[in-house]
Amino acid sequence: MSAPHLWTVRVYYEDTDLAGIVYYANYLKFIERARTEYVRALGIDQGRLKAEQGVVFAVRHVEADYIQPAVFDDTLIVETTALEMTGARVVMQQDVLRDGTLLFTSRVTLVCLGMSGRPARLPEALRAAFAE
Repeated sequence: MSAPHLWTVRVYYEDTDLAGIVYYANYLKFIERARTEYVRALGIDQGRLKAEQGVVFAVRHVEADYIQPAVFDDTLIVETTALEMTGARVVMQQDVLRDGTLLFTSRVTLVCLGMSGRPARLPEALRAAFAE
């Protein structure tokens, strides 16, 4: 599969809870944005895929492990790696790090869907981009 993609995010006050640490659900937002930027870096325009081929991606399954907290004003790196691919799904490993220290780790299964909501084959351009 393709090389890991790195995406940087800063923790803003709005990302934290009353204890001043990143609210747990915000890690899911961070990894979602990182996946979008990863696919964009591969040269895939998800809007065009939807408009021209009628396919979209949905999260089917997430495994998440919260290891250490991030806090206000931290600079985090989200590392995204495609691990597996079948005809209609991609499994990705996504880790959130601060200064090389692992804070959060996840394994995300994405499925490709047609506009009817039924499974669809991954577009060839995406399959080729992940394989490089």
